[in-house]
Amino acid sequence: MKHLIITGFDPFGGETVNPAWEAVKALPDALSGFRLTRLEIPTVFEKAARTVLAAAEADPADVILCVGQAGGRAAVTPERIAINLSDARIMDNEGNQPVEKPIDPEGPDGIFSTIPVSAMARAIREAGLPGQVSLSAGAFVCNDTLYRLLRHFDGTATHVGFIHVPYLPQQAKEGVPSMPLEQIIDGLKAAIWALES
Repeated sequence: MKHLIITGFDPFGGETVNPAWEAVKALPDALSGFRLTRLEIPTVFEKAARTVLAAAEADPADVILCVGQAGGRAAVTPERIAINLSDARIMDNEGNQPVEKPIDPEGPDGIFSTIPVSAMARAIREAGLPGQVSLSAGAFVCNDTLYRLLRHFDGTATHVGFIHVPYLPQQAKEGVPSMPLEQIIDGLKAAIWALES
């Protein structure tokens, strides 16, 4: 059985809950031929990626899939690319707020995800949920984590990707999109089923 490390961030930006971790921790121990390791990671630049890398060193993974909150989005969105830029609108959970700084001065401007993002978005839609490919993971900790992991595992057999999910209903102010937790969980399950595409 293959090994999937799937992560969700802790709450940040004044929120008391993060839909990413709430959904990830509700996933089963095994799904679609994968043994799942569920891991909560800190919403902190560089530290989040180090936490994932430590877990992968202790128990190597075939796939690493990080999940993050994207307030304002209405769909479950696999990310196609990570960019070599940190430009934080708010502070992370340890007070860091890099502005217009490269993640890796020696690295490429962007790195494409190594998971089948189009197939995953399609599988989410086929499950009856809004799903679409995203071309921007932003420039906060989510993008930082994806970029660092893609850079680390470049040229290896470990595939790396990222999925953003909407707010939960209790987080969303009037008019802001949200999605019930059970639907987010179902969207992640559909995406995992598509990993073998």
